[in-house]
Amino acid sequence: MSDYFDRVEDKKYTSVYKKETPDILAAFAAFDNAVFQEEGREIPLKYRELIALAVGITTQCVYCIDAHSQNAVKAGASEGELAEAAWVATAIRAGGGYAHGRLAFKLSGAHEH
Repeated sequence: MSDYFDRVEDKKYTSVYKKETPDILAAFAAFDNAVFQEEGREIPLKYRELIALAVGITTQCVYCIDAHSQNAVKAGASEGELAEAAWVATAIRAGGGYAHGRLAFKLSGAHEH
């Protein structure tokens, strides 16, 4: 997926959203701005950005990783905190594989024999 990533050029395609669905784009932008507003939330911005980074790593969204790693650092995150966020994402993905792997036993019927 990273072969398609172009930090500068890809932003030009936002014009399609602006042209075709400006109301939805505006609603999304307002929502995103509310989630990541600097003040007025219970979770400090640095931690919200680290959460977003971990989710981006988990979903393997290069755009999210790019934006939220930079935003986390701007909000005061250290490289150690970025590393731990990456490990949290890794643990959750691995745990999901472990937990959902149990479904293979359940759904195969092999365990009942």
